[in-house]
Amino acid sequence: MVDVNTIVGDAVQAPDGTVIIPISRVSFGFAAGGGEYSKCCIAEDGEGEEEIGKGGKFPFAGGSGAGVSIQPVGFMVVGQNQIKLLPVNTNSSVDKILDMVPDLIEKANDTIKNKILIKKETKTVTGKPLEI
Repeated sequence: MVDVNTIVGDAVQAPDGTVIIPISRVSFGFAAGGGEYSKCCIAEDGEGEEEIGKGGKFPFAGGSGAGVSIQPVGFMVVGQNQIKLLPVNTNSSVDKILDMVPDLIEKANDTIKNKILIKKETKTVTGKPLEI
């Protein structure tokens, strides 16, 4: 019923060489039910039950159903030496924050390295530590 191209779609290449891959969520649901109903009623004199239509079969009622749902989740963008998942849901603030964490850590590391480098350079130039 579903092949891999339903969930991870066919890749599309942009003119700049970036590859865009659509990703979807597929859900299936099945249901079935039924029941047998007896053909009997209460006797007119109120004593027990009396079967109507002796030798007849009980009626049967039943039903079934199925459903499929395909929802787009996002697009995987591959290019320029990086891979990004761009979600379709624009209210995913947590996802955006999590995507920003590696960049913030890298910037913090660069800032710390620059401060250490500046301190070492001022130490070697002046011969004594410089207070900042």
